[in-house]
Amino acid sequence: MYIAALDPKKPFARMGEKGFSLIGDSGSMMIESSTSNEGCKGKVVVSWTGGKDGCLAACMAIDEGYEVTHLLNFSDVRRYRSHDIDSDLLNAQSAAAGIPLIRKGFTSYEVEFKNAVRDLMADGSPIDGAVFGHIETHRDLVERICRDLGIDLILPIWKQSSEGIIEEMVDSGFDIMLASVKADLLGKEWLGRRIDATFVDDLRRCDPSIDLCGENGEFHTIVADCPIFSHPVKIATGKATLREGYWQLEMRVA
Repeated sequence: MYIAALDPKKPFARMGEKGFSLIGDSGSMMIESSTSNEGCKGKVVVSWTGGKDGCLAACMAIDEGYEVTHLLNFSDVRRYRSHDIDSDLLNAQSAAAGIPLIRKGFTSYEVEFKNAVRDLMADGSPIDGAVFGHIETHRDLVERICRDLGIDLILPIWKQSSEGIIEEMVDSGFDIMLASVKADLLGKEWLGRRIDATFVDDLRRCDPSIDLCGENGEFHTIVADCPIFSHPVKIATGKATLREGYWQLEMRVA
C-alpha cells in the first residue's frame, strides 16, 4: 500500500449545467492502494451520511479525477443514531449530485458495507476504491473493509485540521446546517445554525473544548449545497426534539 499526498493548491471545481468552474482550493488527500499503480484513478463509492465530512471527501475525490459511481448510506436497525437524516433528503442530495444512492439497514456496518460493494461488483459495476470522510477515527475499520474487498482506501481529509476543513468548506461555497447537537454541550438554539465565516469563533466562545468539526459527536450536519450539487437541496425545518442526549431538528424536503 502507499500514501499519496495530492496538491493542496489544486482548485476545486463545481458541477453545473455546462460542466465545471473553479471556486476554491482543495486540501491534500490520503490514498492507500491495494495496487502497485501509483497515482491511478478509478471508479469509487462514497460512504454517505448526508453530512459535511463525507460530502467534502466526495468533492475532493471527484476533483482529483475519481468517478463516484454510488453513494452508500447505512442506518442501524437496532437503535436511533443522532446523525440519521430523513430518507427523502438523502434522495434529494443524490439527485442534486447526479449520483445513485444505495440505502441499507445494518446490524454490522462492516458486513453491510462489504455486501453492498460485492453486490455492485456482482452486477457488473467495477469498484476500484471507497471514499470515507473520517478525520481522526475508524481508520482500522475502513482499512479492514477495503483490504478484504481488494479495493483502494481513499481518505481525503484524514488528519487535516478541523479549522482548516471548516475554512475550506466555507470558502468553497458549501451550505451546511447543524441537524443535531449534543445536549450537554450545545443548546437547541444551535439547531439549524449555518456553518459560515463566524461559526468557528462562535463555537469557541460557546465551548472551546468542542472539536470544530464535531469529530467527537458534539454535533452532526446536513449539506444543502456543495460543489458537486447541480442545485441546492431545499430544506424545511420543524420542531426540536430531545432524544437520547441530543437535540434533533425535524427536517424535510421543502
